[in-house]
Amino acid sequence: QVQLVESGGGLVQAGGSLRLSCVVSGRTFSSYSMAWFRQAPGKEREFVAGIRSRGGTSYADSAKGRFIIFRDNAKNTVYLKMNSLKPEDTAVYYCAAGRLVVVTPNQYDYWGQGTQVTVSS
Repeated sequence: QVQLVESGGGLVQAGGSLRLSCVVSGRTFSSYSMAWFRQAPGKEREFVAGIRSRGGTSYADSAKGRFIIFRDNAKNTVYLKMNSLKPEDTAVYYCAAGRLVVVTPNQYDYWGQGTQVTVSS
């Protein structure tokens, strides 16, 4: 059974930074593509960033230039470094594991429980 546990969320002022972490247990972490999604109240879950097993990355337009996704296979962990945060980044952030990096949530096999990020203006 694969389990994903996110951490690192919190309350931050606009312009600040946070680093989210997602620790994966179970099967071989390095073989998975990993992604971060977010979901704001009343909105659909949306793709933020993804990283392939060999390290290639993809970003949503809203994340380009501000967020960085990276992974440490030795620690079974994927990270999302978020800089220049805006109030519209406020959401619950989820990590997901799957075979490919795609923007469609239902293509991922495993999900974490989410971590809240709140950006105040």
